[in-house]
Amino acid sequence: MPPPFTDLAKTLPASVPFVGPETQERRMGKPFRTRIGANESIFGPSPKAIEAMRQAASDVWMYCDPENHDLRHALAAHHGVSPNNIVVGEGIDGLLGLTCRLFLTNGVPVVTSAGAYPTFNFHVAGFGGGLHTVPYRDDCEDPDALLDAAHEHSARLIYIANPDNPMGTVHDAATIQRMIDHTPEDALLCLDEAYIEFADNGTAPEIDIDNPNVIRFRTFSKAYGMAGARIGYAIAEKNLAVSFNKVRNHFGVSRISQAGALAALGDQAYLQSIQQKVVDARIKISDIAAAQGLHALPSQTNFVTIDCGKDGDFARRVLANLINQGVFARMPGVAPMDRCIRITVGRDEDLAIFADVLPKAIAAAEND
Repeated sequence: MPPPFTDLAKTLPASVPFVGPETQERRMGKPFRTRIGANESIFGPSPKAIEAMRQAASDVWMYCDPENHDLRHALAAHHGVSPNNIVVGEGIDGLLGLTCRLFLTNGVPVVTSAGAYPTFNFHVAGFGGGLHTVPYRDDCEDPDALLDAAHEHSARLIYIANPDNPMGTVHDAATIQRMIDHTPEDALLCLDEAYIEFADNGTAPEIDIDNPNVIRFRTFSKAYGMAGARIGYAIAEKNLAVSFNKVRNHFGVSRISQAGALAALGDQAYLQSIQQKVVDARIKISDIAAAQGLHALPSQTNFVTIDCGKDGDFARRVLANLINQGVFARMPGVAPMDRCIRITVGRDEDLAIFADVLPKAIAAAEND
């Protein structure tokens, strides 16, 4: 007989939070014409990052620096904090999992928004936490409702993304600061800032590294264009940050990824050029949607959420027809946000394909 799984593992589905485009391509037997669904940066990373990774590849026979020393110090200087306030990990996804491992056991309450980033929920379930959700309000996560639920359920962790995924909406710094200030003293606010480099000034509150009740997650996957390298970081009070050494995979971030992230961080001019390309592409996507009578939600991310104007079933048909015609896209999974589809910004040629396919997808959805 095989060894028995834990009681918790027996209850978990053997699934992943996302169906990748590669899986869909294998099912279809053909590649997508354009990949504008996973909020990757089609524009790619800085050429300096690519060169740094190319050079590091010759040293890949060696283990990485388990302390992530150079990158942690560079990030600390970039944010004006101490290296002891920085945790480097395998993307925000990996860091969220470590956070759940540090704070959750069976039944410990956690609060998030219904329809928010599903990987967080995946980790909460994997460590046995008890998930409590509140609805979005006006297509935004609701800080007041999250705090109310945290008090009601005595939550250990509270999750919010700002800017938000999947809606692309945003709260200003003052709103998020009020949320930080009112977080219960025995709770940790998990502030996911994966898209912060795309947001307007005044979105992120100042970093307070003396506050043990908030941890801020950042990534090289989005604006820095390194999603496949799997590297992100957290900014936290020293004792909290050091605690990650108890549970993290010390060799989890490769030499190649560390070298690329360090070079990308040092090329802020390239980052600024990407930020402008994203602004321009968001406008084009909104115009494409408007040409079909659809409404694009204001976005502070590298994607645009488009209201298809009907219910979730109609939006799912639109999405299915986009995919069938070679456009990889995604959509929110929870009502009422599932009336929308979500389109990642892309190059002119990517958006030209989307502009050509969208009216056909809408027409097919109306006739299904």
